[in-house]
Amino acid sequence: MNLNVLTIKEAHKLLEKKEITSVELVKAHFNEIKKRDKDIRAFLSLNEEGALEAAKKVDERISRGEPIEMLAGIPAAIKDNISIKSAKVTAASKILENYIAPYDATVIKKLKEEEAIFIGKTNMDEFAMGSSTENSAFGPTRNPVDLERVPGGSSGGSAAAVKAGFSVYALGSDTGGSIRQPAGFCGVVGFKPTYGAVSRHGLIAMASSLDQIGPIARNVDDAAAVFEIIRGVDELDSTSVSPATAGWQDYWDSTLDIEEIKIGVPREYFIHGLNPEIEKNIKSVISKLEKEGAKIEEISLPYSEWALATYYIIMPAEASANLARFDGIKYGYSTMNKEEKLQSLLDVYLQSRGKGFGTEVRQRIMLGTYILSAGYYDAYYTRAQRVRKLIKQDFDHAFKEVDVILTPTSPTTAFKFGEKTQDPLSMYLADIYTVSVNLAGIPGISIPIEEVDGLPVGLQLIGKNFDDVKLLKIAKIIETLSK
Repeated sequence: MNLNVLTIKEAHKLLEKKEITSVELVKAHFNEIKKRDKDIRAFLSLNEEGALEAAKKVDERISRGEPIEMLAGIPAAIKDNISIKSAKVTAASKILENYIAPYDATVIKKLKEEEAIFIGKTNMDEFAMGSSTENSAFGPTRNPVDLERVPGGSSGGSAAAVKAGFSVYALGSDTGGSIRQPAGFCGVVGFKPTYGAVSRHGLIAMASSLDQIGPIARNVDDAAAVFEIIRGVDELDSTSVSPATAGWQDYWDSTLDIEEIKIGVPREYFIHGLNPEIEKNIKSVISKLEKEGAKIEEISLPYSEWALATYYIIMPAEASANLARFDGIKYGYSTMNKEEKLQSLLDVYLQSRGKGFGTEVRQRIMLGTYILSAGYYDAYYTRAQRVRKLIKQDFDHAFKEVDVILTPTSPTTAFKFGEKTQDPLSMYLADIYTVSVNLAGIPGISIPIEEVDGLPVGLQLIGKNFDDVKLLKIAKIIETLSK
Protein backbone atom coordinates (compact mmCIF):
# COMPACT_ATOMS: atom_id res chain seq x y z
CA MET A 1 0.00 0.00 0.00
CA ASN A 2 1.34 3.43 -1.00
CA LEU A 3 0.81 5.60 2.08
CA ASN A 4 1.96 8.74 0.26
CA VAL A 5 -1.13 9.05 -1.92
CA LEU A 6 -3.79 8.66 0.77
CA THR A 7 -6.40 11.35 1.33
CA ILE A 8 -7.30 12.50 4.84
CA LYS A 9 -10.44 10.38 4.91
CA GLU A 10 -8.66 7.28 3.58
CA ALA A 11 -5.85 7.64 6.13
CA HIS A 12 -8.35 8.26 8.95
CA LYS A 13 -10.29 5.06 8.15
CA LEU A 14 -7.11 2.98 7.99
CA LEU A 15 -5.96 4.37 11.35
CA GLU A 16 -9.33 3.65 12.96
CA LYS A 17 -9.30 0.08 11.64
CA LYS A 18 -5.70 -0.33 12.89
CA GLU A 19 -4.60 -1.34 9.38
CA ILE A 20 -1.83 1.26 9.60
CA THR A 21 -0.32 3.28 12.43
CA SER A 22 0.30 7.00 12.55
CA VAL A 23 4.02 6.31 13.03
CA GLU A 24 4.06 4.27 9.78
CA LEU A 25 2.21 7.06 7.98
CA VAL A 26 4.60 9.73 9.24
CA LYS A 27 7.70 7.63 8.47
CA ALA A 28 6.45 7.00 4.91
CA HIS A 29 6.20 10.74 4.32
CA PHE A 30 9.62 11.46 5.81
CA ASN A 31 11.13 8.68 3.69
CA GLU A 32 9.68 10.30 0.56
CA ILE A 33 11.02 13.69 1.67
CA LYS A 34 14.50 12.22 2.16
CA LYS A 35 14.38 10.65 -1.30
CA ARG A 36 13.04 13.55 -3.33
CA ASP A 37 13.08 16.88 -1.50
CA LYS A 38 16.72 17.52 -2.28
CA ASP A 39 15.50 18.12 -5.85
CA ILE A 40 12.13 19.74 -5.11
CA ARG A 41 13.04 21.73 -1.96
CA ALA A 42 9.49 22.09 -0.69
CA PHE A 43 10.63 22.43 2.95
CA LEU A 44 12.68 25.03 4.79
CA SER A 45 12.71 23.06 8.05
CA LEU A 46 11.57 19.61 9.21
CA ASN A 47 10.16 18.34 12.49
CA GLU A 48 10.87 14.60 12.29
CA GLU A 49 11.49 13.96 16.00
CA GLY A 50 8.47 15.99 17.13
CA ALA A 51 6.24 14.49 14.45
CA LEU A 52 7.10 10.90 15.39
CA GLU A 53 6.58 11.65 19.09
CA ALA A 54 3.14 13.10 18.34
CA ALA A 55 2.30 10.13 16.11
CA LYS A 56 3.14 7.68 18.93
CA LYS A 57 0.65 9.44 21.21
CA VAL A 58 -2.11 9.08 18.61
CA ASP A 59 -1.27 5.38 18.16
CA GLU A 60 -1.45 4.85 21.92
CA ARG A 61 -4.94 6.36 21.97
CA ILE A 62 -6.05 4.13 19.12
CA SER A 63 -4.61 1.03 20.84
CA ARG A 64 -6.69 1.88 23.93
CA GLY A 65 -9.80 1.93 21.78
CA GLU A 66 -10.33 5.68 22.11
CA PRO A 67 -11.96 7.58 19.23
CA ILE A 68 -9.77 9.98 17.26
CA GLU A 69 -10.55 13.17 15.35
CA MET A 70 -10.48 13.27 11.54
CA LEU A 71 -7.05 14.96 11.36
CA ALA A 72 -5.45 13.05 14.26
CA GLY A 73 -2.20 11.33 13.34
CA ILE A 74 -2.18 12.70 9.79
CA PRO A 75 0.89 14.59 8.46
CA ALA A 76 0.49 18.25 7.52
CA ALA A 77 2.93 20.78 6.04
CA ILE A 78 2.73 24.42 7.18
CA LYS A 79 3.73 27.48 5.13
CA ASP A 80 6.65 29.23 6.81
CA ASN A 81 4.78 32.46 7.51
CA ILE A 82 2.47 30.72 10.02
CA SER A 83 3.76 30.55 13.61
CA ILE A 84 4.29 27.26 15.44
CA LYS A 85 5.52 27.80 19.00
CA SER A 86 9.24 27.07 19.51
CA ALA A 87 9.79 26.51 15.77
CA LYS A 88 11.43 28.79 13.24
CA VAL A 89 9.14 31.06 11.25
CA THR A 90 11.19 32.83 8.58
CA ALA A 91 8.70 33.93 5.91
CA ALA A 92 11.55 32.75 3.60
CA SER A 93 13.48 35.92 4.44
CA LYS A 94 17.04 36.46 5.70
CA ILE A 95 15.69 39.11 8.06
CA LEU A 96 13.87 36.38 10.03
CA GLU A 97 16.33 33.54 9.34
CA ASN A 98 16.79 32.64 13.02
CA TYR A 99 13.50 33.87 14.46
CA ILE A 100 11.71 31.39 16.76
CA ALA A 101 7.95 31.82 17.12
CA PRO A 102 6.96 32.47 20.78
CA TYR A 103 3.36 31.33 20.30
CA ASP A 104 1.07 29.24 18.09
CA ALA A 105 -1.05 30.79 15.36
CA THR A 106 -4.74 30.22 16.05
CA VAL A 107 -5.01 27.76 13.15
CA ILE A 108 -2.08 25.79 14.60
CA LYS A 109 -3.70 25.76 18.03
CA LYS A 110 -6.87 24.35 16.47
CA LEU A 111 -4.94 21.67 14.55
CA LYS A 112 -3.02 20.71 17.70
CA GLU A 113 -6.33 20.18 19.49
CA GLU A 114 -7.15 17.70 16.70
CA GLU A 115 -3.74 16.00 17.20
CA ALA A 116 -2.59 16.83 13.69
CA ILE A 117 1.05 16.02 12.93
CA PHE A 118 3.32 18.84 11.69
CA ILE A 119 5.91 17.50 9.25
CA GLY A 120 7.70 20.81 8.73
CA LYS A 121 7.60 24.37 7.39
CA THR A 122 7.35 24.92 3.64
CA ASN A 123 9.18 27.26 1.31
CA MET A 124 7.50 30.35 -0.13
CA ASP A 125 8.18 33.63 -1.88
CA GLU A 126 9.76 35.97 0.66
CA PHE A 127 7.02 37.52 2.82
CA ALA A 128 4.55 35.94 0.36
CA MET A 129 5.58 38.38 -2.37
CA GLY A 130 5.65 36.46 -5.62
CA SER A 131 3.92 34.05 -7.95
CA SER A 132 6.60 31.40 -8.46
CA THR A 133 8.50 30.70 -5.18
CA GLU A 134 11.60 32.00 -6.97
CA ASN A 135 11.82 34.89 -4.50
CA SER A 136 12.69 32.79 -1.43
CA ALA A 137 15.90 33.88 0.28
CA PHE A 138 16.75 30.18 0.68
CA GLY A 139 16.40 29.09 -2.94
CA PRO A 140 13.44 28.17 -5.15
CA THR A 141 11.04 25.24 -4.90
CA ARG A 142 10.56 23.09 -8.00
CA ASN A 143 7.30 21.74 -9.39
CA PRO A 144 7.07 17.98 -8.69
CA VAL A 145 5.31 17.51 -12.06
CA ASP A 146 8.25 19.01 -13.97
CA LEU A 147 11.40 20.05 -12.10
CA GLU A 148 12.23 22.61 -14.79
CA ARG A 149 9.09 24.56 -13.92
CA VAL A 150 7.93 26.68 -10.99
CA PRO A 151 5.31 25.39 -8.54
CA GLY A 152 3.58 28.79 -8.45
CA GLY A 153 3.55 31.11 -5.50
CA SER A 154 3.67 32.29 -2.94
CA SER A 155 2.55 29.00 -1.31
CA GLY A 156 4.65 26.99 -3.76
CA GLY A 157 6.29 24.82 -1.09
CA SER A 158 2.92 23.80 0.38
CA ALA A 159 1.45 22.89 -3.02
CA ALA A 160 4.60 20.98 -4.00
CA ALA A 161 4.63 19.08 -0.68
CA VAL A 162 1.08 17.80 -1.21
CA LYS A 163 1.64 16.93 -4.87
CA ALA A 164 4.95 15.14 -4.18
CA GLY A 165 3.51 12.97 -1.39
CA PHE A 166 5.48 14.73 1.37
CA SER A 167 2.33 15.57 3.35
CA VAL A 168 -1.33 14.63 3.16
CA TYR A 169 -2.41 18.27 3.23
CA ALA A 170 -0.89 21.69 3.88
CA LEU A 171 -1.73 25.20 5.00
CA GLY A 172 -0.95 28.20 2.84
CA SER A 173 -1.84 31.86 2.79
CA ASP A 174 -3.57 33.70 -0.05
CA THR A 175 -3.23 37.47 -0.58
CA GLY A 176 -3.85 37.61 -4.33
CA GLY A 177 -4.00 33.98 -5.39
CA SER A 178 -1.14 32.45 -3.39
CA ILE A 179 -3.07 29.27 -2.52
CA ARG A 180 -5.09 28.86 -5.72
CA GLN A 181 -2.42 29.61 -8.32
CA PRO A 182 0.21 27.12 -6.99
CA ALA A 183 -2.54 24.54 -6.49
CA GLY A 184 -3.44 25.02 -10.16
CA PHE A 185 0.21 24.74 -11.27
CA CYS A 186 0.82 21.58 -9.21
CA GLY A 187 -2.49 19.80 -9.86
CA VAL A 188 -3.95 19.84 -6.35
CA VAL A 189 -6.89 21.58 -4.66
CA GLY A 190 -6.38 25.01 -3.10
CA PHE A 191 -9.08 26.83 -1.14
CA LYS A 192 -9.13 30.49 -0.07
CA PRO A 193 -11.95 31.01 2.43
CA THR A 194 -14.00 34.19 2.80
CA TYR A 195 -11.96 36.98 4.40
CA GLY A 196 -12.55 36.71 8.14
CA ALA A 197 -13.72 33.08 8.09
CA VAL A 198 -10.32 31.91 9.37
CA SER A 199 -8.25 33.76 11.98
CA ARG A 200 -5.06 35.44 10.79
CA HIS A 201 -3.58 35.57 14.29
CA GLY A 202 -0.05 34.17 14.03
CA LEU A 203 0.24 34.75 10.28
CA ILE A 204 3.10 37.10 9.37
CA ALA A 205 1.17 39.91 7.71
CA MET A 206 1.83 41.07 4.19
CA ALA A 207 -1.36 42.97 3.27
CA SER A 208 -3.77 42.77 6.20
CA SER A 209 -7.00 43.49 4.30
CA LEU A 210 -6.20 40.80 1.73
CA ASP A 211 -4.36 37.95 3.55
CA GLN A 212 -6.25 34.74 4.31
CA ILE A 213 -5.10 31.30 5.53
CA GLY A 214 -6.51 28.24 3.78
CA PRO A 215 -5.87 24.55 2.97
CA ILE A 216 -4.13 22.83 0.08
CA ALA A 217 -5.20 19.21 -0.30
CA ARG A 218 -5.55 16.21 -2.63
CA ASN A 219 -9.30 16.65 -3.13
CA VAL A 220 -12.20 18.90 -2.20
CA ASP A 221 -13.33 16.62 0.65
CA ASP A 222 -9.95 17.05 2.35
CA ALA A 223 -9.95 20.83 1.86
CA ALA A 224 -13.42 20.95 3.46
CA ALA A 225 -12.28 18.77 6.38
CA VAL A 226 -9.37 21.11 7.16
CA PHE A 227 -11.50 24.23 6.71
CA GLU A 228 -14.07 22.88 9.14
CA ILE A 229 -11.38 22.73 11.85
CA ILE A 230 -9.55 26.03 11.25
CA ARG A 231 -12.56 28.31 10.60
CA GLY A 232 -14.32 30.42 13.21
CA VAL A 233 -14.17 33.66 15.15
CA ASP A 234 -11.06 34.46 17.20
CA GLU A 235 -10.82 37.18 19.85
CA LEU A 236 -7.17 37.66 18.86
CA ASP A 237 -8.17 38.68 15.31
CA SER A 238 -10.67 41.53 15.23
CA THR A 239 -11.34 40.92 11.52
CA SER A 240 -12.49 37.33 12.10
CA VAL A 241 -16.21 36.72 12.23
CA SER A 242 -18.52 33.88 13.17
CA PRO A 243 -21.29 33.58 10.56
CA ALA A 244 -24.31 31.36 11.17
CA THR A 245 -22.84 27.93 10.39
CA ALA A 246 -24.73 25.71 12.81
CA GLY A 247 -25.28 22.27 11.32
CA TRP A 248 -22.21 22.61 9.06
CA GLN A 249 -21.68 18.84 8.86
CA ASP A 250 -25.34 18.13 8.13
CA TYR A 251 -25.26 20.64 5.27
CA TRP A 252 -21.98 19.26 3.93
CA ASP A 253 -23.38 15.70 3.97
CA SER A 254 -26.68 16.70 2.35
CA THR A 255 -27.23 16.25 -1.39
CA LEU A 256 -27.01 19.21 -3.73
CA ASP A 257 -28.59 18.41 -7.11
CA ILE A 258 -26.67 19.70 -10.10
CA GLU A 259 -29.95 20.90 -11.64
CA GLU A 260 -30.26 23.39 -8.77
CA ILE A 261 -26.93 25.08 -9.53
CA LYS A 262 -26.57 28.34 -11.48
CA ILE A 263 -23.03 28.97 -12.71
CA GLY A 264 -21.86 32.33 -14.03
CA VAL A 265 -19.12 32.53 -16.67
CA PRO A 266 -17.63 36.07 -16.93
CA ARG A 267 -16.93 37.11 -20.50
CA GLU A 268 -14.02 39.31 -19.33
CA TYR A 269 -12.07 36.24 -18.18
CA PHE A 270 -11.96 34.59 -21.61
CA ILE A 271 -9.98 37.15 -23.56
CA HIS A 272 -6.56 37.64 -25.17
CA GLY A 273 -3.75 36.20 -23.01
CA LEU A 274 -5.50 32.98 -21.97
CA ASN A 275 -3.79 29.84 -23.28
CA PRO A 276 -6.18 28.46 -25.96
CA GLU A 277 -5.79 24.89 -24.68
CA ILE A 278 -6.68 25.95 -21.13
CA GLU A 279 -9.73 27.78 -22.51
CA LYS A 280 -10.71 24.63 -24.42
CA ASN A 281 -10.46 22.48 -21.26
CA ILE A 282 -12.44 24.97 -19.16
CA LYS A 283 -15.17 25.15 -21.79
CA SER A 284 -15.26 21.35 -21.96
CA VAL A 285 -16.06 21.28 -18.22
CA ILE A 286 -18.74 23.95 -18.74
CA SER A 287 -20.26 21.82 -21.51
CA LYS A 288 -20.32 18.74 -19.24
CA LEU A 289 -22.01 20.72 -16.48
CA GLU A 290 -24.64 21.99 -18.89
CA LYS A 291 -25.34 18.47 -20.15
CA GLU A 292 -25.77 17.29 -16.55
CA GLY A 293 -28.43 19.96 -15.98
CA ALA A 294 -26.55 22.89 -14.43
CA LYS A 295 -27.69 26.32 -15.59
CA ILE A 296 -24.86 28.24 -17.26
CA GLU A 297 -25.15 32.00 -17.66
CA GLU A 298 -22.74 34.43 -19.25
CA ILE A 299 -22.17 37.32 -16.87
CA SER A 300 -20.15 40.53 -16.88
CA LEU A 301 -17.64 41.73 -14.29
CA PRO A 302 -16.70 45.03 -15.99
CA TYR A 303 -14.41 46.36 -13.26
CA SER A 304 -12.29 43.19 -13.27
CA GLU A 305 -10.19 44.95 -15.92
CA TRP A 306 -8.84 47.18 -13.15
CA ALA A 307 -8.36 44.47 -10.50
CA LEU A 308 -4.64 43.87 -11.07
CA ALA A 309 -3.78 47.59 -11.05
CA THR A 310 -5.91 48.11 -7.93
CA TYR A 311 -4.27 45.16 -6.18
CA TYR A 312 -0.75 46.40 -6.95
CA ILE A 313 -1.52 49.70 -5.26
CA ILE A 314 -3.30 48.41 -2.15
CA MET A 315 -1.04 45.42 -1.52
CA PRO A 316 2.37 47.22 -1.52
CA ALA A 317 0.90 50.09 0.52
CA GLU A 318 -0.22 47.68 3.25
CA ALA A 319 2.99 45.64 2.94
CA SER A 320 5.07 48.79 3.43
CA ALA A 321 3.23 49.53 6.68
CA ASN A 322 3.35 45.92 7.93
CA LEU A 323 7.05 45.39 7.19
CA ALA A 324 8.08 48.62 8.94
CA ARG A 325 8.31 46.54 12.16
CA PHE A 326 11.39 44.72 10.81
CA ASP A 327 13.89 47.43 11.71
CA GLY A 328 16.92 45.57 13.05
CA ILE A 329 16.11 46.56 16.63
CA LYS A 330 13.36 44.41 18.15
CA TYR A 331 13.98 41.04 16.47
CA GLY A 332 15.34 39.44 13.33
CA TYR A 333 18.49 40.28 11.38
CA SER A 334 20.43 43.32 12.60
CA THR A 335 23.71 44.98 11.69
CA MET A 336 24.13 46.32 15.27
CA ASN A 337 26.30 43.42 16.42
CA LYS A 338 28.34 43.20 13.25
CA GLU A 339 31.50 45.01 12.29
CA GLU A 340 29.74 47.68 10.28
CA LYS A 341 30.43 51.41 10.16
CA LEU A 342 27.23 52.65 11.79
CA GLN A 343 27.00 56.38 12.38
CA SER A 344 23.43 56.56 13.65
CA LEU A 345 20.22 54.71 14.41
CA LEU A 346 19.15 55.43 10.83
CA ASP A 347 22.20 53.48 9.62
CA VAL A 348 21.01 50.48 11.66
CA TYR A 349 17.60 50.67 10.00
CA LEU A 350 18.93 51.16 6.49
CA GLN A 351 21.63 48.50 6.59
CA SER A 352 19.55 45.90 8.48
CA ARG A 353 16.63 46.28 6.07
CA GLY A 354 18.82 46.64 3.00
CA LYS A 355 20.67 43.39 3.72
CA GLY A 356 17.81 41.49 5.35
CA PHE A 357 15.16 42.00 2.67
CA GLY A 358 15.35 40.57 -0.85
CA THR A 359 14.96 42.55 -4.08
CA GLU A 360 11.23 41.93 -4.60
CA VAL A 361 10.41 42.87 -1.00
CA ARG A 362 12.47 46.07 -1.15
CA GLN A 363 10.82 46.96 -4.44
CA ARG A 364 7.31 46.57 -3.01
CA ILE A 365 8.16 48.43 0.20
CA MET A 366 9.47 51.38 -1.82
CA LEU A 367 6.44 51.37 -4.08
CA GLY A 368 4.07 51.16 -1.10
CA THR A 369 5.86 53.94 0.77
CA TYR A 370 5.61 56.16 -2.29
CA ILE A 371 1.89 55.40 -2.67
CA LEU A 372 1.27 56.37 0.98
CA SER A 373 3.41 59.51 0.90
CA ALA A 374 1.99 63.01 1.21
CA GLY A 375 0.56 64.24 -2.07
CA TYR A 376 0.11 60.75 -3.53
CA TYR A 377 -2.12 59.02 -0.96
CA ASP A 378 -5.36 60.37 -2.46
CA ALA A 379 -4.18 60.03 -6.04
CA TYR A 380 -3.32 56.34 -5.66
CA TYR A 381 -4.41 54.60 -2.46
CA THR A 382 -7.76 56.34 -1.96
CA ARG A 383 -8.65 55.94 -5.63
CA ALA A 384 -7.68 52.26 -5.55
CA GLN A 385 -9.98 51.70 -2.57
CA ARG A 386 -12.83 53.27 -4.53
CA VAL A 387 -12.21 50.92 -7.45
CA ARG A 388 -12.00 48.02 -4.99
CA LYS A 389 -15.54 48.88 -3.87
CA LEU A 390 -16.72 48.79 -7.50
CA ILE A 391 -15.09 45.38 -8.00
CA LYS A 392 -16.93 44.11 -4.91
CA GLN A 393 -20.20 45.54 -6.30
CA ASP A 394 -19.59 43.65 -9.57
CA PHE A 395 -19.56 40.39 -7.65
CA ASP A 396 -22.55 41.37 -5.49
CA HIS A 397 -24.63 42.03 -8.63
CA ALA A 398 -23.50 38.78 -10.26
CA PHE A 399 -24.40 36.70 -7.20
CA LYS A 400 -27.98 37.94 -7.36
CA GLU A 401 -28.28 35.79 -10.51
CA VAL A 402 -25.84 32.88 -9.97
CA ASP A 403 -24.59 30.61 -7.16
CA VAL A 404 -20.94 30.49 -8.20
CA ILE A 405 -18.67 31.98 -10.84
CA LEU A 406 -16.42 29.73 -12.95
CA THR A 407 -13.10 30.95 -14.39
CA PRO A 408 -9.58 29.70 -15.17
CA THR A 409 -7.21 29.78 -12.18
CA SER A 410 -4.30 31.07 -14.27
CA PRO A 411 -3.89 32.14 -17.92
CA THR A 412 -1.03 29.65 -18.43
CA THR A 413 0.32 26.38 -17.12
CA ALA A 414 3.42 26.40 -14.88
CA PHE A 415 6.19 28.38 -16.56
CA LYS A 416 9.91 27.59 -16.58
CA PHE A 417 12.37 29.00 -14.06
CA GLY A 418 13.65 32.44 -15.03
CA GLU A 419 11.02 32.83 -17.74
CA LYS A 420 9.32 35.79 -16.06
CA THR A 421 11.83 37.06 -13.49
CA GLN A 422 13.14 39.81 -15.78
CA ASP A 423 9.64 41.03 -16.59
CA PRO A 424 7.73 41.79 -13.36
CA LEU A 425 4.54 42.69 -15.25
CA SER A 426 4.33 39.27 -16.92
CA MET A 427 4.89 37.67 -13.49
CA TYR A 428 2.10 39.76 -11.96
CA LEU A 429 -0.23 38.73 -14.79
CA ALA A 430 -0.03 35.13 -13.51
CA ASP A 431 -2.50 36.29 -10.82
CA ILE A 432 -4.88 38.14 -13.13
CA TYR A 433 -7.81 35.75 -12.44
CA THR A 434 -7.28 35.49 -8.69
CA VAL A 435 -6.60 38.97 -7.25
CA SER A 436 -10.18 40.24 -7.63
CA VAL A 437 -11.38 37.52 -5.22
CA ASN A 438 -9.10 38.91 -2.47
CA LEU A 439 -10.10 42.50 -3.21
CA ALA A 440 -13.77 41.51 -2.80
CA GLY A 441 -13.05 39.32 0.27
CA ILE A 442 -15.02 36.38 -1.13
CA PRO A 443 -14.10 32.65 -1.22
CA GLY A 444 -12.38 30.95 -4.14
CA ILE A 445 -11.14 27.45 -4.89
CA SER A 446 -8.91 25.92 -7.56
CA ILE A 447 -9.50 22.32 -8.61
CA PRO A 448 -7.45 20.37 -11.17
CA ILE A 449 -8.98 19.47 -14.53
CA GLU A 450 -7.57 17.88 -17.70
CA GLU A 451 -3.87 18.62 -18.29
CA VAL A 452 -2.31 20.56 -21.17
CA ASP A 453 0.94 19.10 -22.57
CA GLY A 454 1.34 17.01 -19.42
CA LEU A 455 1.05 20.04 -17.12
CA PRO A 456 -1.77 20.59 -14.61
CA VAL A 457 -4.57 23.06 -15.28
CA GLY A 458 -6.65 24.66 -12.54
CA LEU A 459 -10.31 25.64 -12.73
CA GLN A 460 -11.37 28.37 -10.29
CA LEU A 461 -14.77 28.64 -8.64
CA ILE A 462 -15.73 31.84 -6.82
CA GLY A 463 -18.51 31.98 -4.23
CA LYS A 464 -20.60 34.46 -2.28
CA ASN A 465 -19.45 36.01 0.98
CA PHE A 466 -19.51 33.33 3.70
CA ASP A 467 -21.07 30.81 1.31
CA ASP A 468 -17.90 28.74 1.63
CA VAL A 469 -19.65 25.43 2.26
CA LYS A 470 -21.88 25.72 -0.82
CA LEU A 471 -18.82 26.65 -2.89
CA LEU A 472 -17.03 23.52 -1.63
CA LYS A 473 -20.06 21.34 -2.40
CA ILE A 474 -20.27 22.64 -5.98
CA ALA A 475 -16.50 22.21 -6.36
CA LYS A 476 -16.89 18.59 -5.27
CA ILE A 477 -19.52 18.03 -7.98
CA ILE A 478 -17.24 19.53 -10.64
CA GLU A 479 -14.27 17.53 -9.32
CA THR A 480 -16.28 14.31 -9.76
CA LEU A 481 -17.36 15.29 -13.29
CA SER A 482 -13.79 16.20 -14.29
CA LYS A 483 -12.32 12.78 -13.40
